[in-house]
Amino acid sequence: MNDRKIAKNPLAAERIEKLIAKFAIPAIISMLVSSLYNIVDQIFIGQGVGMLGNAATNIAFPVSIICTATALLLGIGGASNFNLASGEGNQERAAGIAGTALAMLGICGVLIAAVVLLFLDPLLHIFGVTPEVLPFAQDYTGITAYGIPFLVLTTGGNHLIRADRSPTYSMTCMLTGAVINTILDPLFIFQFHWGIQGAAAATVIGQVVSGIMVIVYFRRFRKMELSKERLRPRAEYLKAVVSLGMAACINQVAMAAVQITMNNTLRHYGAASMYGTDIPLACVGVISKVNMVFMAICIGLSQGCQPIWGFNYGAKSYERVRDTYKKAFLVALTVGICFFACFQLFPRQIVGIFGSGSEEYFRFAERYFKIFMMMTFINGVQPMCSGFFTSIGKAKLGIVVSLTRQVIFLLPLILIFPVFMGIDGVMYAGPIADSAAAVVAIGQAVRELKRMK
Repeated sequence: MNDRKIAKNPLAAERIEKLIAKFAIPAIISMLVSSLYNIVDQIFIGQGVGMLGNAATNIAFPVSIICTATALLLGIGGASNFNLASGEGNQERAAGIAGTALAMLGICGVLIAAVVLLFLDPLLHIFGVTPEVLPFAQDYTGITAYGIPFLVLTTGGNHLIRADRSPTYSMTCMLTGAVINTILDPLFIFQFHWGIQGAAAATVIGQVVSGIMVIVYFRRFRKMELSKERLRPRAEYLKAVVSLGMAACINQVAMAAVQITMNNTLRHYGAASMYGTDIPLACVGVISKVNMVFMAICIGLSQGCQPIWGFNYGAKSYERVRDTYKKAFLVALTVGICFFACFQLFPRQIVGIFGSGSEEYFRFAERYFKIFMMMTFINGVQPMCSGFFTSIGKAKLGIVVSLTRQVIFLLPLILIFPVFMGIDGVMYAGPIADSAAAVVAIGQAVRELKRMK
C-alpha cells in the first residue's frame, strides 16, 4: 500500500526540471513577496520621511530577522520531517509533525511580540540606534510588533503548505499581504500624513491578512490528515522539527547578530569618518534590503527543492537527489551573476530608488555596493547547500554550513578589519567572508553527493 502511494506521488516520477519549476517558482515568489514588506516600506519611508526613516528601519531589521529565524526553525524543520516521513510512507508521523510545528508557530509568535513590546527601548539601543533615529525606530518597531504573531505563522506555515503540495496557495498568501502593504503604504504616508507610523500600520495589516489565509488553509483546504488532537505539541515531534530546522534558524540568528554588530561598528567608526554616524546606518539599511531580493531568490530556490530532495532521499532515489542539486546549483549561479552585474554597474541608481541624500550619502553607498557585494555571483550557493543538507536529514552539516559566512567568517572580520582600516574595513570583510563560505559549502556538498549510492 505504501509503495503504491509513493509511486503515485509526482515527487518520485515527474521530470526534475518540471518539479523544480513547480515548487521553486512559487517559493521564490513567496520569498520575494516576503522581502517586499521591508523593501516597500524602505522605498516609501525614504521618499516620505527621509534618511532618518531609512536608518530606523535598519535598526528595526534584527526584529524581523529573529521572527524569520523562529519561523524557519519550525517551518523548515516541520516541512523537512514531513517530506521525509511521507517519502518513507509514514503518514501518521508526517501529520503529527505538521501539527506540532503549526502549534509552536502560533505560540512562539505571541511570545516574541510580547518581549519586543515589553523591552522596546533596551532592544533598540542594543541594535545600535542613535539619538536622532530613536523616535523613528520607536514608532516603527512598536507598531510592527503587533503583526509579529501573524508574520511568524505566515512565514513558517507556508513551508508546511508547500510540503502539503500546495505551492500556489502558499505563494498567494504572501502575495496578498504584500499587495495590501504596497497599496496602503503611500495612502497612509502621503495621503493621511502618518509618516513612519503609517508605513508600520500598512505592514501589520498585510501580515494579518496573510496569517488569516494560512489559518484558513489548514482548516479547509489541506491534503494532510490534520486533526485537533495533532495540534497539541509533542516533545518527540518537536525534537525532530528543531533538529532539521536548526540550520536555517541559526543562519538567521547569525544574520541578526551580524546586523547588530554591523550597526554598532558603523556607528562607532562612522563618527570618526567624513560620513558621520547616520549616513552609514541609512546606506547599509538600504543595501541590506536590496540584497534581500537576491537572497530571497536563492533561498526560495532552496526551499522549492527541499520537497524533491527530502522525498527522494527518503525513498532512496539518490540519482534524482543528485540531479536536482546540480540543476539548482546552475540556477543559483546564474542569478548571482545577474545581480553582481547590477550591483557593480548601477549602485547609485539603485540607492536613488530609496530617496535622496547628500553627495557623501551616495558616495558611501556606491563604495559599499562595489566592495562589500563583490562576491555576489557565488553568494547563492551557501544557503542552497544548507537547505540541501537539512532536506536529506544531515542537520549538523546544515548547521555548520549555515554558520560559515555569518558567524565563523564575517562576524570576526567586521570586528577586526575596522581597527586597522576604519569604516572601510567593514566593506572589505564582506567579499572575504563570502569566498571562504562558498568554498566550504561547495566542498561539503560535493562530498555528500559522492556518498549517495
